[in-house]
Amino acid sequence: MSYNILIVDDEEEIADLIETYLKNEDYTVFKFYSAKDALECIEAREFDLAILDIMLPDIDGFALCQKIRDKYTYPIIMLTAKDEETEKITGLTLGADDYVTKPFRPLELIARVKSQLRRYKKYSFRNFTNEEKNIITHADLVMDIKKHECLLNGKPLILTPTEFLILQILLEHKGTVISAEKLFHMIWKDEYYSKANNTITVHIRHLREKLNDNMEKPKYIKTVWGVGYKIEE
Repeated sequence: MSYNILIVDDEEEIADLIETYLKNEDYTVFKFYSAKDALECIEAREFDLAILDIMLPDIDGFALCQKIRDKYTYPIIMLTAKDEETEKITGLTLGADDYVTKPFRPLELIARVKSQLRRYKKYSFRNFTNEEKNIITHADLVMDIKKHECLLNGKPLILTPTEFLILQILLEHKGTVISAEKLFHMIWKDEYYSKANNTITVHIRHLREKLNDNMEKPKYIKTVWGVGYKIEE
């Protein structure tokens, strides 16, 4: 199956290199060197994944990420020249699903792309034989795993693929505390995790904002300090 991949990077050599590697995987690539040029294409076409550089000459990658997230849920990978935690957190908070620091190995980026696409197209961790198991409910929240839809008080809840997976895991394990490390490995598999990694924390915070959840008296996601996160039964 061919996927439509968006690349936005003003460093032409890097954009061209990424394009070459993606085309070698039989992906359909739409490449732009500026955000303004990319915006028209974003509105006109359906994409499966976007790769955005943070440092763009017109609209920065964070703003472009936010514009995409306002309407679309496909995965976004941010490219940054700085290995700074603040930039990573900003990108994740705005809805990015992953980030890669320049300089990077092209094959590493391709691996990240494949990983994101797998999660985007297969949200469920297992095959369901009972149709009812596709629907998970909790309080005013209804999650349809098969359709990849989430309703809060009867209204659509727009979640990124990563946010959807985190919420799905917590709902499927209601009453059980799951550590940030375990959540990380369930989503990113064998990728590196350390206690300094704030990726899960940022996604949890973003989820709480969308759920209008109160951290002190949570209706949905409860933090068990020093242990992890859970949704009460």
